[in-house]
Amino acid sequence: MSDAAQPYQVLARKYRPESFADLIGQDAMVRTLRNAFAADRIHHAFVMTGIRGTGKTTTARIIAKGLNCIGADGQGGPTTEPCGVCEHCVAISGGRHVDVLEMDAASRTGVDDIREIIASVAYRSASARYKIYIIDEVHMLSNNAFNALLKTLEEPPAHVKFIFATTEIRKVPVTVLSRCQRFDLRRTEPEVMIAHLQKVAEAEGGQVAPDALALITRAAEGSVRDAMSLLDQAISHGAGETSADQVRAMLGLADRARVLDLYDHIMRGDAAAALEELAAQYADGVDPMAVLRDLAEITHWLSVTKITPEAGNDPTIPPEERDRGAQMAASLPMRVLSRSWQMLLKALEEVAQAPNAMMAAEMAIIRLTHVADLPAPEEVLRKWHDATPPAGGSGGGGARPAPASAGPVAHAPRALRSNGGEAALAGAVPALSYYPDFDAVVALIREKRDMALLLEVETTLRLVKYSPGRIEFQPTEAAAPDLAARLAGRLQGWTGARWGVSVTATGGAATLAETRLRERDIKAEAALQNPTVAAVFASFPSARITEIRDLQAARLAAAQEALPEADDSIDPDWDPFEDT
Repeated sequence: MSDAAQPYQVLARKYRPESFADLIGQDAMVRTLRNAFAADRIHHAFVMTGIRGTGKTTTARIIAKGLNCIGADGQGGPTTEPCGVCEHCVAISGGRHVDVLEMDAASRTGVDDIREIIASVAYRSASARYKIYIIDEVHMLSNNAFNALLKTLEEPPAHVKFIFATTEIRKVPVTVLSRCQRFDLRRTEPEVMIAHLQKVAEAEGGQVAPDALALITRAAEGSVRDAMSLLDQAISHGAGETSADQVRAMLGLADRARVLDLYDHIMRGDAAAALEELAAQYADGVDPMAVLRDLAEITHWLSVTKITPEAGNDPTIPPEERDRGAQMAASLPMRVLSRSWQMLLKALEEVAQAPNAMMAAEMAIIRLTHVADLPAPEEVLRKWHDATPPAGGSGGGGARPAPASAGPVAHAPRALRSNGGEAALAGAVPALSYYPDFDAVVALIREKRDMALLLEVETTLRLVKYSPGRIEFQPTEAAAPDLAARLAGRLQGWTGARWGVSVTATGGAATLAETRLRERDIKAEAALQNPTVAAVFASFPSARITEIRDLQAARLAAAQEALPEADDSIDPDWDPFEDT
């Protein structure tokens, strides 16, 4: 068949490595295998692991050719540089060698398939030096299949070699791994990948811009096969001359410079400009999910660059973007970058689940711009200490402390609560100052409606000593043994400050319930001295006092519940039935 009649072969297959010299990015593995072949220390089983497209199956075929190559003269032995022209090399490259058996474990997972291999290993190879079994995606085999293979894999005949390939090495039983020589194939470095793609593009007669090759390399994520497939598509897309804009449109990627502009708007807290830029990119056909992924990638890149500036020298990024990234990394605090990373991860989940991805992305951008200008904790503390304390009440020099229910943020100066500073202030203000006495603590428990804890505190806790953040008490006989720990935990959770609660054996005052009962008894004795009350008890000897109310408090409550007074402007002589 003439070359013109040959069907088109994709670049990933056309430029598949035929020898160890053609492998790129796997220098450690190649060096080990070359030394093993040279010293005649060739293992009987190999396992290749790595991400997709790094050359696992290709390496297995190269090893098979090297083991069975006889050279152009037919007299050669095992070599790491197969000739590629002998009958064995040609047959293995074409996938038709009778002694090199490739099995896809994804479709042949059962123990019966392994029994076929076990039954055939006893027979010598038909024509080659070794009978080689290549099992791809070996992690897909069932447990019974792995167990059936163990004995043969441990002590195979001298003429048998096993080569396994897998992307999920953790799913392969350790009993199998211990019988194999393992090679971890690495992701191909960007510099090596770009050079390889450039060479292939020139061989194909295509003109691909260097920045377009950088985009392809970044999208491939270290996979040579992915990069070759994308290059194949890019050459066709550009019709011989491919630019970065064409590759970006082909991949559905946002312009990185525009994503940096969007990131800059977000970090400056300019929500309007950020939403306008997001809408413009969306109108250009960019997926909102892709924009958020790019923002997360930029956040990671800036964070790493801030810690190790050398990491910014990524060959897949244009020089002007590297310079801009270095400036942004120097100006943004690590706390801002870390917070943005966490929020972007949450936003990616929300966009994936939202019925409208663009709406979810816009809400995520609004949240990011809202928190971008939050002050640092040390700045909040400085403003808090410099600000005028809240007014404590009318008259007198002693200001009444703010009630516990208000919380520290509610009583902070308004300057600290503006521009989203409320969240940062909540953890920075010394909240313990709002609980000057134990009554404030009891009021906090009552406000939080923890009735069980409130009952315990009022009936089983005899206070010995109190200061904000520190409680020392003597428990009654009915007190729970873990009361101190639970009380400290609740207070810390409610106030955000650490509380020390300790127990002592002596020195405790009366419980709150005992104090209230004693005060009630005193009031009852005073009431009995009233002549009217004494006359009532004289007439009704079996009567008893159930409640004592303060007269002033009763009058105030009655005034609040009373109906409003009638309007004086209404004629007092007006008869509503006069007109009927």
